[in-house]
Amino acid sequence: MLKTTLILRYNCYLQPPVIRWPPTIICYICGREYGTKSISIHEPQCLKKWHQENEMLPKHLRRPEPKKPEVSYVQAKGFYDLDSLNKAAWISAQNQLVPCDICGRTFLPDRLIVHQKSCKPKPAK
Repeated sequence: MLKTTLILRYNCYLQPPVIRWPPTIICYICGREYGTKSISIHEPQCLKKWHQENEMLPKHLRRPEPKKPEVSYVQAKGFYDLDSLNKAAWISAQNQLVPCDICGRTFLPDRLIVHQKSCKPKPAK
């Protein structure tokens, strides 16, 4: 009995503990992950910041306001389908990126301006 108890306790230490992270939701504006409780606080602030930054850009780089993706419900329990929501939010955030005219890489508009100062076309071979 004692030997079995010691073996069971020893085996408990060999297995790493399972860490369960709280579910996160991706912001459809910036693409960062936030907890389900804090996303409702983050989104209005993020949208306000987006408007401020968009107004400071040259007219040719300004973008239309991002639209919040449609949310689908899981039929059985009425909960949000977080995977579908996160996928749609990620696509929305990626659509905010603007390609560089020289190299084709995509950036947020304010970062594109910085990038274009140092981007040079590839020399022809």
